[in-house]
Amino acid sequence: MQRRAFSLRIKPGVKEEYKRRHDEIWPEMRQMLKDAGLRNYSIWMVGDDLLFGYYETDDDDYATKFQAASEVGQKWEAHMADLIETKTMPDGTIQPCKEWLDMMFLL
Repeated sequence: MQRRAFSLRIKPGVKEEYKRRHDEIWPEMRQMLKDAGLRNYSIWMVGDDLLFGYYETDDDDYATKFQAASEVGQKWEAHMADLIETKTMPDGTIQPCKEWLDMMFLL
């Protein structure tokens, strides 16, 4: 089993809207995440603009590719894009302000 964690920044003032959209997550999005092999997926809020996400999977490479190829996953990303902080990369592409975390301790 692989454990994955990330941080993600949202735009100022959108905390309640971010929560509302996740409270109303589409059933097909929920199913897609399960089909991708994600378990124990949770997202936590730190303050007003920092999110901490965690999930478990047997094969994160498969899960990542499955989500990227999923039509519903692409629609969800577009649905959430107006709430997520982005950064411009050196090559000019725009990416979410998302950082993958490295596990330092597990009991």
